[in-house]
Amino acid sequence: MAKRSAQIRRRQPRHAGPHEDFHDRNFEGDNVRRLFDDTQWTPLGQENEREQKYRKNIRAHNDAQQSLIDAIDASPLVFAAGAAGTGKTYLAVAKGVEALEQGRVRRIVLSRPAVEAGESLGFLPGDVAEKLSPYLRPLYDALCDRISGKRLKALIAEGVIEIAPIAYMRGRTLNNAYVVIDEAQNCTYGQLKMLLTRLGWSSSMIVTGDPAQSDLLPGMSGLETVMGKLEPIEQVSVVRFTRADVVRHPLVAELIDAL
Repeated sequence: MAKRSAQIRRRQPRHAGPHEDFHDRNFEGDNVRRLFDDTQWTPLGQENEREQKYRKNIRAHNDAQQSLIDAIDASPLVFAAGAAGTGKTYLAVAKGVEALEQGRVRRIVLSRPAVEAGESLGFLPGDVAEKLSPYLRPLYDALCDRISGKRLKALIAEGVIEIAPIAYMRGRTLNNAYVVIDEAQNCTYGQLKMLLTRLGWSSSMIVTGDPAQSDLLPGMSGLETVMGKLEPIEQVSVVRFTRADVVRHPLVAELIDAL
């Protein structure tokens, strides 16, 4: 009897309380609604909402991003270094997808160091791919914004797109490939030297990182040293981003200055 009474009460409409807004109530048949009714902030300062669809072409939001795009088109080796939230990784991956779609490269190789940000994850279950997935997740996110999930899985299964930790790059020669080395501030000088010498024929490599956010011990990161030594080389481009180039939430730029 008590069970039947509880079922009847659940079927009856609930009236809003004195301190409850009318829109906070969930009605039967109306359980799906928008989380945000107002338009969200966009880097372009537009009032309309962002279109949630795949874009064939990309465009720069500031001069630094345009410099990076031009450098990728002109140089086989590009360093993109600077503040977080400036779109370095996204642009590097997007240009790789563009090169693949246009047939200028046969494969994309994305790599980043498996370094934990200040805390140890301990033992992770699963095979090698499952263990490394948390570290490589940002690269998957950038790819998913350019390629549909179904096609991305097919390209990864065929080996056209490869996402690998830096530890697996030793001894390889990357021909006809577009290579992205992400989070390079967590690479030592020796690791970067090994990675840069993987570059093969008809290939290009983009190295991204924020020297101010290294998770290595002080003095171990080799990104600044490598950039300083290679910047004078004609076929090497170095693009530096500042807090003025941040395209995330406007507060991020202020956090960079404050922290």
